[in-house]
Amino acid sequence: MLAKVLSAAIYGLEAILVKVEVDVSAGLPSFLTVGLPDTSVKESRERIKAAIKNCGYHFPVKQVTINLAPADIKKEGPYFDLPMAVGILSTTGVISRNEIDDFLILGELSLDGSIRPIKGTLSMAVKAKEAKLRGFLLPHDNAPEAAIVEGVDIYPVTNLPEAVEFLNGNRPLTPFKVDPMSLFMEQSKSDTDFQEVKGQAQVKRALEVAAAGGHNIIMVGPPGSGKTMLAKRLPTILPPMTFEEAIETTKIHSIAGLFNSKKGLTAVRPFRAPHHTISNAGLVGGGTYPMPGEISLAHNGVLFLDELPEFQRNVLDVLRQPMEDGVVSIARAAHSLTYPARFMLAAAMNPCPCGYFTDQFRECTCTPLQIQRYLSKISGPLMDRIDIHIEVPSVKYRDLASLHPSDSSAVIRKRVIRAREIQLERLKGEKIYCTSQMGSRQIKKYCSISEDSKNLLEMAIDRLGFSARAHDRILKVARTIADLEGVSNIEANHISEAIQYRSLDRYPRNR
Repeated sequence: MLAKVLSAAIYGLEAILVKVEVDVSAGLPSFLTVGLPDTSVKESRERIKAAIKNCGYHFPVKQVTINLAPADIKKEGPYFDLPMAVGILSTTGVISRNEIDDFLILGELSLDGSIRPIKGTLSMAVKAKEAKLRGFLLPHDNAPEAAIVEGVDIYPVTNLPEAVEFLNGNRPLTPFKVDPMSLFMEQSKSDTDFQEVKGQAQVKRALEVAAAGGHNIIMVGPPGSGKTMLAKRLPTILPPMTFEEAIETTKIHSIAGLFNSKKGLTAVRPFRAPHHTISNAGLVGGGTYPMPGEISLAHNGVLFLDELPEFQRNVLDVLRQPMEDGVVSIARAAHSLTYPARFMLAAAMNPCPCGYFTDQFRECTCTPLQIQRYLSKISGPLMDRIDIHIEVPSVKYRDLASLHPSDSSAVIRKRVIRAREIQLERLKGEKIYCTSQMGSRQIKKYCSISEDSKNLLEMAIDRLGFSARAHDRILKVARTIADLEGVSNIEANHISEAIQYRSLDRYPRNR
């Protein structure tokens, strides 16, 4: 007897429909799964047998063949436990309903028949809506995430008997509903605030400029000066995520298995801070079965690289293409996947191996050659993609003891949003969305400066030895500073401030 059940598999960020075809026929008892299953899918036969028997159902002592179609796409994970079990019970007459292929069915079975949560539910719910299916039968814990997608009925179940009774029509279930916008607003609250950071007014200003223009930033300072604390609060001053960005971000985190489905939605811009021992595959994604890396997990948010020179140089160099294109492509012999990777890079580092080259209170013990070697671990092409360099000094006691409140994240964010709105209006039709994404043509068009500003910039380039790439970076940052002030023309004071944000160009590395 043959039964067909609809399921789904994850391919990149999207889900594809998989038809689970179950055939039970006379012959020696066996259980064969075909259709490019991986080890976890093959092992499901033991879970399915135990779950069916422990729930009081009869497992057929016959030849059981399961085909996962299309057969040319690799199937991985425990997603297919529940649809396989449903298919087997349909062939034995336990499930009598003929329209089970109108539902998308997914779930991992425990040995006692309970249904465990799975990854990638949001992408699968989107696919169920596109396919205009009657409903989506899935683990109870995944329901809030799947219910974000309007237009498809979500039916959560906790165990195999509950799924059987529902499919037989003996146990009606009410579709699970959530209010996506209310959930989005509830999850968009942050626990950190710039007001918690004492002192460092100049660094806060640089981070505000970086957020307003989408500029990558590197902070250089001695240990304990607050670089990590400042970086963690950077997402709180970026413009709030749109609902579409939240959906896309949730998809990535769900597929990677890093999302709590009970929250329903990721509404706060991600902040990812991988350790400096990370590998190429860990950063950009990959593996035998490719998964998103840290740069994709930071999509629509901030990627923070602390102790930047401690990262392997070849690992840092793989960032260059995603930083330009906003996507990362992972090629394998059988297929190629593309993950989004539009993130804002924030990096931090000590100015020298001992950490005290710029500290006015402690003496640096490093030689100029040691400092040069330390800084040269970061390649020129990567530094070329970082617009703002800011020195982070040690915090003085009077700043730590001060009771005078600084601007909160909400106040700074309002200024950032106003600047972004100006940039969106200016760049309308350019297919770019903020100042940092401007190329040579846009810089020439939108960054014209007065004679006084030209003279100031010329003097800086001649005396400080700035490169041609630094010239363009200064103009883009100056454009952002002018936008923060709400003025249309780039003035000399904007150029002057932008020049201050090129501190690494004056270090021994570039002498």
